[in-house]
Amino acid sequence: MKVTSGTVDLPKSLSLIDHTALMPQLELCAPYLAQTTPHILLRQTGCKSPLQKTGENYCQKNSPKTSSHPKTSGSASRLPPIKIKQLREKDGNTTLCESYIQILCQPYSIRLRQTQDPSRDEPPAMELTKTKAVAGGAVVVVLIVAAGLVGHFATPQTTCQEFQPPSTTTDTPTTTQAPPTLENYLLPTSLQPIHYDVKLQPFVNGNFSIMGHVEIEMVVREGTSNITLHMADITVRENTIMLKNKADLSAIQTAGHEYDAPREFFVVRLAEELPAGAEVVLSMGFEGFLNDELRGFYRSTYTNGNGDQIMLAATQFQPTDARRAFPCLDEPALKATFAVSLAREERMSTLSNMMIKATEPVEGQAGWVWDHYDTTVKMSTYLVAFVVSDFEFLSAMAGQTNFSVWARPEAMDQAGYSLDVGVDCLTYFESYFNIPYPLPKQDMVALPDFAAGAMENWGLILYRETAMLYSSAASSASNKQRVAVVVVHELAHQWFGNLVTPTWWTDLWLNEGFASFMEFIGVDHVEPTWRMMDQFVVDTLHYVFGIDSLESSHPISIPVGHPDEINEIFDSISYYKGASIIRMMYFFLTEATFKKGLTTYLNHFAYDAAAQDDLWQFLTEAAHEDDTLAADVSVKDIMDTWTLQTGYPVVRVERDAAGTSATVTQERFLLLPSASGRSDASWWVPLTVTSQDAPDFSQTRPSAWLPAGAPSTSLSGLPSADAWILLNLQQTGYFRVNYDAKNWELLTKQLADAHEVIHVTNRAQVMDDALNLARAGQLPYDTALGLTSYLAQEKEYTPWEAAMSSLSYIEKMFTRTAGYGPLRAYLLDLITPLYDDVGFEDDLSGLHLDQYKRVLALSWACHLGHPQCVAESLQLYNNPFTPPPANSAVSPNLKSTVYCTAIAGGGEAEWEAAWALYLEANVGAEKDRLLSAMGCTKEIWLLSRYLDMAFTDGSAIRRQDARTVFRAVANNDVGRYIAWDFLRNNWEAISSYMGAFTSLGDLISYVTAEFNTNEELQQLESFYEANLDNLGTATRAFEQAIESTRNNIGWMSSNYEAIVSWLDGVAETMWRECKVNVKAVKILTGYEETNITDTVANEDFPRTRSNIARELSSVTFQKTEGEYAEFSALPD
Repeated sequence: MKVTSGTVDLPKSLSLIDHTALMPQLELCAPYLAQTTPHILLRQTGCKSPLQKTGENYCQKNSPKTSSHPKTSGSASRLPPIKIKQLREKDGNTTLCESYIQILCQPYSIRLRQTQDPSRDEPPAMELTKTKAVAGGAVVVVLIVAAGLVGHFATPQTTCQEFQPPSTTTDTPTTTQAPPTLENYLLPTSLQPIHYDVKLQPFVNGNFSIMGHVEIEMVVREGTSNITLHMADITVRENTIMLKNKADLSAIQTAGHEYDAPREFFVVRLAEELPAGAEVVLSMGFEGFLNDELRGFYRSTYTNGNGDQIMLAATQFQPTDARRAFPCLDEPALKATFAVSLAREERMSTLSNMMIKATEPVEGQAGWVWDHYDTTVKMSTYLVAFVVSDFEFLSAMAGQTNFSVWARPEAMDQAGYSLDVGVDCLTYFESYFNIPYPLPKQDMVALPDFAAGAMENWGLILYRETAMLYSSAASSASNKQRVAVVVVHELAHQWFGNLVTPTWWTDLWLNEGFASFMEFIGVDHVEPTWRMMDQFVVDTLHYVFGIDSLESSHPISIPVGHPDEINEIFDSISYYKGASIIRMMYFFLTEATFKKGLTTYLNHFAYDAAAQDDLWQFLTEAAHEDDTLAADVSVKDIMDTWTLQTGYPVVRVERDAAGTSATVTQERFLLLPSASGRSDASWWVPLTVTSQDAPDFSQTRPSAWLPAGAPSTSLSGLPSADAWILLNLQQTGYFRVNYDAKNWELLTKQLADAHEVIHVTNRAQVMDDALNLARAGQLPYDTALGLTSYLAQEKEYTPWEAAMSSLSYIEKMFTRTAGYGPLRAYLLDLITPLYDDVGFEDDLSGLHLDQYKRVLALSWACHLGHPQCVAESLQLYNNPFTPPPANSAVSPNLKSTVYCTAIAGGGEAEWEAAWALYLEANVGAEKDRLLSAMGCTKEIWLLSRYLDMAFTDGSAIRRQDARTVFRAVANNDVGRYIAWDFLRNNWEAISSYMGAFTSLGDLISYVTAEFNTNEELQQLESFYEANLDNLGTATRAFEQAIESTRNNIGWMSSNYEAIVSWLDGVAETMWRECKVNVKAVKILTGYEETNITDTVANEDFPRTRSNIARELSSVTFQKTEGEYAEFSALPD
């Protein structure tokens, strides 16, 4: 699964669905309702007083289950009542009217369900009668009205839940056991599922209920007196629970059942113990719910070209939500085959993991059909998937595999690129792993609502639209790369995760780390000019270094039990550290050995589950066969030090006086020294070395190792002390390198004199290592900042990205200090030559990384207030708000910079213009850009309203995009504390709205990134302590935020004055150079010195001195050699 890293002027009048079309159905209810609700008034569903007094009383008296109102906050949530037309009297229809009343009473009812005439017996779950289907039609009609009544005014409103999903129940009371310990969240080991028959009828256009039936074939591995399944948000019909012997279908007597809510266990107790080896079939009917939480089997909507709202349903089961769609043994190692049947309306289509083998009518329900699917291969429950939609598709053949991409009709013109990438990469991976893709088809679907970036369901990969759809006219180079990367990531999972699955979520990194590494291998094949292996260092390695340098980081392989803990480790450590150490292994084993071991491993554990030690075994065997690893060393010896320990080392290199030998030591790298003292952690570190006398950066196999536990190792045969050495070639190892002062001097000189001698990836490494070593107090900032001066000559993207990413930390820490002015001037000095080189004119046909470099230069220049950059952005901003094709005046690559700069410099009008463009946009990438840009405004009230809208259903901001909005506001210097207050004041509501996945923790990271004062730390710690019991998946994020804030406070105390002093020194040096140039201009051009110096004195000195020095230098160099000699001879 690819996890993702993001408004709205509310309409001033309600936009309601015209309910006149409902009158034929509602008129039937008039006599029935007249006695109770003669004048029905509706409010926003779930808010206070949805009915008039008479209606409210009716609901309280007659609703079968009652509960208190959902909480609301403030008057903003109270909408004026909407009166429904007086119902005309006709013949009554009890069934229809009860359905209608049930909807009206929903805020008082725990669940929504179709009602039927009480005089009739309820039919079996999968045999819905025609009458009941009609009633369902009435339910959806009223449901749509209720949903449509969610109005919006200029003042944002607190969200009220439209529906409450059913609690997991049976038709009899359940037994809730004491809170379990982490150790017993696993199912008992007594049963192994063999096969599931799953039948589901989701009422996508109805009341969102799911009528279901499941049969589970199991073999008894150990004698047992109960059968334990997972189940959540499902109601089981007690009289349908049946257990039979598989051989003769004879009944096995059950003694009852109970539900263990904390563990989501549904337990069927047996009258007699089942012996080991017995094969049984458990079946039951149940009712579920299409929730709006983007997990389990959930509902979604989009608006088509005619303005109609179209419903669809999709799934997200990883890691623990298959149990919300059907009862199952929901653990990754408990693999089985699945025969799926999905009922749908004829005008819609369904998708599942396999191909449809037959379609037949649903008996007694006109307009409905069953799609019966081929039986799957053996696989985990979390990989089962369904989609019910009206989507269209494109297809091509990838070898023997039918490959299709699906999207809403209006977006099909954006699906071609992902199809091309998918077809190419699927066949490439078949060759790379030497294992054919095992399914007959591969579907990829772009969904309007999806919690993660994408999900690797076997044969049915689901995506956010921004991760699968690409428009050459509206998508940027980074959007295109994201599509390619995510598609390849998910296809890599078809082998890593699907074919071979981790035994338990402790080894999630085997899934995500491998897919995150293979995405670079695969995209490098599909798009070889993008230099993906160079990008890995700045995109993945440097990013995760920052997180893994905190004490509150965690090992890559970590025990987890509770679903919250499982969700919590879908994080950067599992994905990016996993990818980084796999890349390290790829280089120290060599690619040939790496591939050989992987293929053997995948074949051995195909359709089964494995742990990391299994992988180490097969890689060790391959390495010893190929002699790429010493016979007395195993991959497990090496890799356990990287997977079972937190963090990574900094390797220190101290050369002797002659320079010809060096002592190498290691210790854990922390941004702030540990309060508990020096860590005793150590790693097996592969050492690769080159030097100035014979620079060769291609030898990425280690020439030596620094073993774990060894105090040091020696390197010999080095050049003399006047030549530099450099370790960690192409930064293939997961560690930082620190040198003695002399070697840093030599590297600085090499970069200044001829930086191309050093490999481009190692130039990025030197920038990132030096600035982060300085941040940790292990290298003087004079040395680290001095290295950056060479950037004026740098033309490659990756060193620039590494440098500016590290410098951005200093910029963030200085934002609210007096030192920000000199720092901003210095950063402008750095970026201006690059800005001048790339220009504002974009070239969409240019090299991929040249486009990235231009985006970097322009975004930094505008952010720092470069006058020309800001002026260009403001000028271009008017163009997008004219009909196409005029809006193509702004290149997709530059839109983020142009939009943000103009909105930041404007007011309400600029914000509203962007919001109008957002509502009209049909390309997900464009919507995403606009959501981020609208957070750039400096208007406090707009930012406050924007946050309210982002966490309010019906505001036109999708739930999946709330994180994007929050991040944009939190990244804004004006919006940061607005976002922090919003988060604290609405924590429970936000937690509920965001659901259980990892995005909740991201909010904490975004809003606290620049905290660096004791007051902010106190606020953070107080909130953490007050809410410790309900932080859920955000617990680790809070712990890391607290540690980061302490680090920031310590950093400011230790480094602020030193950096300001260094900046003053640079400014003074530049000023002296400027004065020399002023004198030269007087001699060479006849300008009066006093006029020029007066100009300098009257302008903003930090910005002007560099521009004037540069301009005067250019004047000087246009003169003759004799005149230039006269200039050179001038005294200071």
